[in-house]
Amino acid sequence: MAAAQDAPGGVATLILPADASWSEGGVPSSPLPSRGPAASSTVDTVADVLRCGEPVALLIGGAACRGTGLRAANRIATATGARLLAETFPARIERGAGLPAVDRLGYLAEQVQHQLSGVAHVVVAGATAPVSFFAYPGKRGDLVPADARLHTLAAPHEDSVGALEALAEALAPGTEPVVADPHRPDLPTGPLTAQNWVDVVGALLPERAVIADEANTSGLLLPAATAGAPAHDVLTLTGGAIGQGMPVATGAAIAAPDRPVINLQADGSAMYSVSALWTQARENLDVTTVILNNRAYAILRMELQRTGAAELDPASANLFDLSAPDLDFAGIAEGMGVPGSTATTAEELADQFRHALAEPGPHLIDARIPPLL
Repeated sequence: MAAAQDAPGGVATLILPADASWSEGGVPSSPLPSRGPAASSTVDTVADVLRCGEPVALLIGGAACRGTGLRAANRIATATGARLLAETFPARIERGAGLPAVDRLGYLAEQVQHQLSGVAHVVVAGATAPVSFFAYPGKRGDLVPADARLHTLAAPHEDSVGALEALAEALAPGTEPVVADPHRPDLPTGPLTAQNWVDVVGALLPERAVIADEANTSGLLLPAATAGAPAHDVLTLTGGAIGQGMPVATGAAIAAPDRPVINLQADGSAMYSVSALWTQARENLDVTTVILNNRAYAILRMELQRTGAAELDPASANLFDLSAPDLDFAGIAEGMGVPGSTATTAEELADQFRHALAEPGPHLIDARIPPLL
């Protein structure tokens, strides 16, 4: 337990002997330690970096991706012109109307290179230095520009929010954060596509929603579609491994039973943990799952191609195909006790999404879309 408390994220694996199940056990652990503050000298040093006149990127993560941290970081960026970014996969980020809109660091190394192009300094607060999620032939894994300097305002185990607030007071006294205005996309019409399904979600997203986002390649346009929706939380694919969306949505519904949970779920990733639907039915959890069913492991196919396999032979291509046979996710859901439906048009998705949000308990919508990649 002490090892878990000392770990940067407060998480560790604890292995107990079998007799712990029936013995009286040990003594209660002491409370988890609070996150330590960043040194005032560190705040002063970073303030000097942001005053130097050279281009700076400010990368936030962890608790800094929530309301207070977002506002402080936005004040700093507004006053200094720093490029404000959130880590690629924050465990939880608050978004929507009334909150500062923050772009996330790109998933692909080329995207990050574009976002950080020309910066002389990268400041991290609650995040670590950005690296590529996978190794690719001939490409750097360290994504901090080679001629840029890295500065740590607050490490993940430190109080990044407090450090950002102190930095904001030093650099941006009286500066108000710039927040997103309320706005929603119009409801689309016609056949569902990877481009228009996000507008259905953006147009109908309920108040105080929690989104478990594992849409992967089908969700590239989701941030823009939901930027002005009512304030909500987004739980993302921490670590880069696939399959966490359904279990995370299940856990969110247990932790926040008074909030609507929406799981935006790629079809291939869903197959890693689809049994979570049974738990949702058993516990009557208020989770609306939208399966983005493009009948492919598109993210895995993309990763293989990025290793240099530009043209896949038929046998290799077949490994990423989910259409032989097609997966009937509505039927799978029904078999686990979750009401299921299928949408092939934007109108059908909107009607089914409204119904799922209005009726308590779990629901699944099998949204049939063509692949984006």
